[in-house]
Amino acid sequence: MKETLWKECVEFHGHACPGLAIGFQAALAAKEHLGIGAAEDEELVCVTENDACGVDAVQYLTKCTVGKGNLVYRPAGKQAFSFFRRDNGASVRLVRKSLDLPEDREERMHAMLALDPADMFTIGQPHYPLPTKARLFRTVICESCGEGAAEAFMRLQDGMKVCTDCREAYSRGW
Repeated sequence: MKETLWKECVEFHGHACPGLAIGFQAALAAKEHLGIGAAEDEELVCVTENDACGVDAVQYLTKCTVGKGNLVYRPAGKQAFSFFRRDNGASVRLVRKSLDLPEDREERMHAMLALDPADMFTIGQPHYPLPTKARLFRTVICESCGEGAAEAFMRLQDGMKVCTDCREAYSRGW
């Protein structure tokens, strides 16, 4: 079964790689830890702290997607994944451990796939709350470029409604 799922993930992603193996192992561990299957809607939420190959395995195995609003990208640059169940509040955070693995890419990938998740990840609780459910926002037309954007992303600048692409960033150096 695991081998079949791996092949399906590779097909979905486009190639086999160590990064995909990380997400594959994380998703399987989370599903087992939380006692869940694939998400039909937003009953399962994944917060990924990276935008690397492993996220494709998480998408494939859990059916958490950005479009459904139950795959949330939190840019921290970590090989970390937090999973939340909306129905009972259960959650788990998996953070890849620094391991002494083979340098060769293919060997490293196979070594990762052979690991027990407890050996590959630090398993604990998320240090941030369950994200709110996805919301629909009105589209507002940017008064600078004329393109529509969700009102949550619009800003006021010089009395005009502008999108994040058109607004001038303001920073005082911190």
